[in-house]
Amino acid sequence: MKIDILTLFPEMFDGVLNSSILKKAQEKDTVSYTVTDFRDFTTNKHRKVDDYPYGGGAGMVLKPQPLFDAVESLKDDQEKKPRVILMCPQGERLTQKKAEELAEEDHLIFVCGHYEGYDERIREHLVTDEISIGDYVLTGGELAAMVVIDSVTRLLPEVLGNEESSKLDSYSSGLLEHPHYTRPADYRGMKVPDVLLSGDHARIQKWRDRESLKRTFLRRPDLIDESSLSDENLEYLEKLKKNRNTE
Repeated sequence: MKIDILTLFPEMFDGVLNSSILKKAQEKDTVSYTVTDFRDFTTNKHRKVDDYPYGGGAGMVLKPQPLFDAVESLKDDQEKKPRVILMCPQGERLTQKKAEELAEEDHLIFVCGHYEGYDERIREHLVTDEISIGDYVLTGGELAAMVVIDSVTRLLPEVLGNEESSKLDSYSSGLLEHPHYTRPADYRGMKVPDVLLSGDHARIQKWRDRESLKRTFLRRPDLIDESSLSDENLEYLEKLKKNRNTE
């Protein structure tokens, strides 16, 4: 995968892209990152990329010209059309499903803005996706882009080393992930559930399925409505609901 990042602050990405899983993905040639300062594309002699909004109001608005020229410079006529992603608090909320969708692409271009906002023509005629990582406002799109890039890159083949790791993540199944334990089996009197020490893989899987469902029911019940549950898990869900009502 090829990932291009358009930003006014390229230095913000140095540590993130050259650490941990994102660095390993690049070393394996699974992904390549290019960070570009789109101020280099402005035709303004003062290198300005923003201006006052028509109609008045506070703040500055990013001009279309530098971003259109920057994105067009990154497109290869021979390749599949890239996804151009605008990081924006008005955009679609990032989900695991969205990350999985983007992980199927060959080329992603992230546009990170600052100031009051973007000229609307950028939204309407340049980008293919608008993504938000939550209902709050950041100083710029850089941190949000880092989140999306991490969530996508870790899904690429061989990046995590164990192909099952990403499949078992929270949200990948539609539910939150079950609890995990490791050695020692007894730490300060806090013991690992006996079922995990039993060696009975069928019982262990059943326990994990139920704990995943229980955790989701208690913490994120909204996710259950969108999940496909087995008859056995539906029956267990009814028990969870009855127990809560009698507490």
